Amino acid sequence: MNPLLRKRDAGPKLCDVYPFPLTLALLLLAALKPPNTMVHRTLLWTFLFCIAAVLPARAQICTGALGDPIVNITFGAGGNPGPALSSNVVGGYQYISGDCPGDGFYGIRNSTVNCFASSWHNVTTDHTGDPGGYFMLVNASFSPGVFYQDTIRGLCSGTTYEFSAWVLNVLRTGSCGTGAVQPNLTFRIEAPDGTLLQVYNTGNINPSASPEWRQFGLSFTTPPTVGSAVLRILNNAPGGCGNDLLLDDITFRACGPIMTPGFVGTAGTTQNICFGVAASPRLTVALSTGYNNPRFQWQRSVDNGPWVDIAGASTQSYDAPFTAGTAPGNYRFRLAVAEAANWGTATCTVYSPPLTVFVIARPPALSASNTGPACAGGSLELKASGAATYSWSGPGGFSATGSNVTLAPLDASRSGIYTVLATDSYNCSWSESTTVDVRPRPVAAVADDTLAFCQGAGTQFSASGGAGYEWQPLNYLSDRLAANPFANPPDTMTYRVIVTSGNCSDTATVQVNVWHRPEADSGPDRVLFLGDTLHLAGSVRGNDWSAVWTPSYFLGDPASLQTTAAPQQDTAYVLSVASLIGCGASSDTMRVRVFRRIEIPNVFTPNGDGRNDRWEVEALSAYRSYTVDLFNRYGQPVYHTENRAPLWDGTLQGKPLPTGTYYYVLRIGDTGQRLNGFVDLIR
Repeated sequence: MNPLLRKRDAGPKLCDVYPFPLTLALLLLAALKPPNTMVHRTLLWTFLFCIAAVLPARAQICTGALGDPIVNITFGAGGNPGPALSSNVVGGYQYISGDCPGDGFYGIRNSTVNCFASSWHNVTTDHTGDPGGYFMLVNASFSPGVFYQDTIRGLCSGTTYEFSAWVLNVLRTGSCGTGAVQPNLTFRIEAPDGTLLQVYNTGNINPSASPEWRQFGLSFTTPPTVGSAVLRILNNAPGGCGNDLLLDDITFRACGPIMTPGFVGTAGTTQNICFGVAASPRLTVALSTGYNNPRFQWQRSVDNGPWVDIAGASTQSYDAPFTAGTAPGNYRFRLAVAEAANWGTATCTVYSPPLTVFVIARPPALSASNTGPACAGGSLELKASGAATYSWSGPGGFSATGSNVTLAPLDASRSGIYTVLATDSYNCSWSESTTVDVRPRPVAAVADDTLAFCQGAGTQFSASGGAGYEWQPLNYLSDRLAANPFANPPDTMTYRVIVTSGNCSDTATVQVNVWHRPEADSGPDRVLFLGDTLHLAGSVRGNDWSAVWTPSYFLGDPASLQTTAAPQQDTAYVLSVASLIGCGASSDTMRVRVFRRIEIPNVFTPNGDGRNDRWEVEALSAYRSYTVDLFNRYGQPVYHTENRAPLWDGTLQGKPLPTGTYYYVLRIGDTGQRLNGFVDLIR
């Protein structure tokens, strides 16, 4: 009902204004003899209405075991809006597909949001918490009447039943002010002829700060001759602002004694059995008083499937057999109980709360492995995963705990099967194994760890001790993967061979010394003046050699690279060297020019005929320090050199000078001597 629209007061009610009608009705009922059926019924209805309106009933929902629902109105699930209900179920209420029904209308919804200026709660799930589950949304009419009605058949006489529903007052606290009308319901059960069997009044269902589902209902016992019943939920509240509610999960089912299930010797209503382990947990149900001659039948449901009778399980206790091969899953057990006279009738049977046995599957990710194969002297790691704790055992009495265990140092005795007992969070233990392979480490060997040869000759390597070989570096080898490759490096170097057997390896090295052929270097040609001495500075590249200068006359020590020479005339000195290890010989010649005085040419002809094309004073090379300057007849410099024997080609800055006379000045730093003169350039 829209709380923003105030309705005119419907006026005083009979039971509010006249408290005595209750007593009056009872007196009249007793006084009518013989009974008048019509009057009896009128007075009875008056009595019941006033009882419902004035005094909330004391009836309660069942506190014992319940049967499977005979009526189970969940309204289904899906998108908004849900389908309309049959008109004979909802009395005079009209269906509306919108979110916020007006007075006298109802809707089937999975939510209601922002109705009537948000004076209603925003409700987004049904009573079970299913966001797609439907509920019945009712905006009560001005007049009290039926919300829901249905007829139930096939009931057993002398059997207790529960009639209940979940209700939510959709009005927010404070909406409608002090005049708010709160939902007030009557749960009523009649025989098909109208005889009242039981009635229960909820009283005012007060609003709450947030949406709050509450269960209301009653229990009653069928008389001996009654096999059917008419169920009704009525609105007792008058018109006004408020009286808007949600209904969900209307149920009618058998109600029996209190049944307390359990496992013998184990607390709780659940038990775990590890897959692969046989067990027979004993199930039992304690039954309170209430049945005169009960009969029993155990039922089982696998993975929330249908309940199925267990053949021969017809006592209050049952040993549930689980073999080592019982498939993992959820096994529920319950005890069906009914009076012997009603046995076999589903509407008369109640069931214990279920006992659940979980057969725990082997963890799918459970594994055991190791980082091998590994080599003797090394290490490897045992690895396990997929469980909570791990206990290892292996060869030679090995034991350890943990998901990762290191084995070191390794030897042949460590090879074998290692088993891990992995325990999961359900305390189930599972066995996995892994095989450790410890392989012998090869011993790398070479025939010679030091080899020498003359450059270019090469040498043969020889390695042993494994199945595979690899030489490093690979340069100058005939085959780097051979055990005996040919090596011919140009210089001394070290090779390493990796010898493998499986994934195990060892290394050895070979030092290769390359002997080079000796290379003689006598030095540059020299000049000197007669009577002077010069220093011979020869050199040799190579290994293990001997050297000698020839001819030996006028030499200090012919067998020494560093010696002196004082020749009396032009001489060619030859430096001869020979390898002491058979790697060859070589020689080099140095020519010594001996001058008696400085000879300065006074003419040259730079005409390109290959004869006398340059002006050269060769004897100056015998001095360490000197300068040479040339000038033309005008005193202009045309050539200059220092500490280098002059070699003038008659040009200035690359251009030929004309035929003529040019003048030289020679300054010798060693003696301070100065020589002047002229030279003719003839073209």
